[in-house]
Amino acid sequence: MKAVTRAPAPLVVAATFAVVLLVLPVVGLLQRMPWSALDDVLGGEAVADAIAVSLVVSLSATGVCLVLGLPLAWILACRTFPGRSAVRALVMLPMVLPPVVGGTALLFALGRRGLVGQRLDDWFGITLPFTTAGAIVAASFVALPFFVVTVEAAMAQLDDRYTETASSLGARPWTTFVRVTLPMVRPAIVAGAALSWARALGEFGATITFAGDSPGRTRTLPIEIFVALETDPERAMALSLVLVAVSLTVLIALRGRWLGTAR
Repeated sequence: MKAVTRAPAPLVVAATFAVVLLVLPVVGLLQRMPWSALDDVLGGEAVADAIAVSLVVSLSATGVCLVLGLPLAWILACRTFPGRSAVRALVMLPMVLPPVVGGTALLFALGRRGLVGQRLDDWFGITLPFTTAGAIVAASFVALPFFVVTVEAAMAQLDDRYTETASSLGARPWTTFVRVTLPMVRPAIVAGAALSWARALGEFGATITFAGDSPGRTRTLPIEIFVALETDPERAMALSLVLVAVSLTVLIALRGRWLGTAR
C-alpha cells in the first residue's frame, strides 16, 4: 500500500483546473439539455436513420479491426523484423493525425481516381467514396490503432514458456496461436474491440471527407449532430448526450485495462 502524503498545493490547483477544463463542456451540455422533449427528439426518423447507419458502420469497422488487427498485433509483439518501429509508428499515425487529413488521404488512395481506387473501379467495378462501405473503411482507418495498441501490449507481456511448451508438445504455430495465445489475451481483445467500436462510433472527420453526408447511407450520428447544429440545436444536444454516455460507459468499463490494473 502506498504511503499517504500531502499533495503540494500547486499540483492540487493545477489538477483542479484540468478537471474543470474537462468537465465544464459536459456540464454545459447537461445544463442546456431539453430533458422534457428528449424522447420526441430522439424518436425522429432522421435520428433513427443516423443511429442505424452508425451501428452498421461501427460494428463493421470493429469486425475489420478484429480480422486485421489481431495478426498485426501478434507480429508487432512477438516477432522481430527490419522496420518494425516504422510499422508501429504507421499503425499509431491515425491516432494523432487530424481525421480530415486521414479522410483526404483515403480519398487520394481509394477514390475513383486514386492510387488503388482507380484499379478497383476499372477492374472490379468497386467504388468506395460516398458509400456505406467507404464510411466503414474510414471508421476502420481511425479505429484500428486502438485495437492493435491494446492487444499488442497484452501479447508483449505473455510468458514465452507457454508457447514454447505447446511447440515442444508438437503443436503447430497456428494451433499454438488459437489454443494458447488467444485465450490468454482474450480480455485485451475484448477491451480493444470495445475501444475501437467506440472510436468508430464517434468518427466524423475522415467519414465526412471520404464518405460524404448521405442520409441513410453515410450520415452517422456525429455527422447528424453537425447538421443539426444549424437547424435543430435540441437534436444536436440530445445526440451529443448519447455519444457522451456511450464513451463514458466504455472508458469506465475499461479503466483497469487503460491503467494496467483496476483501482
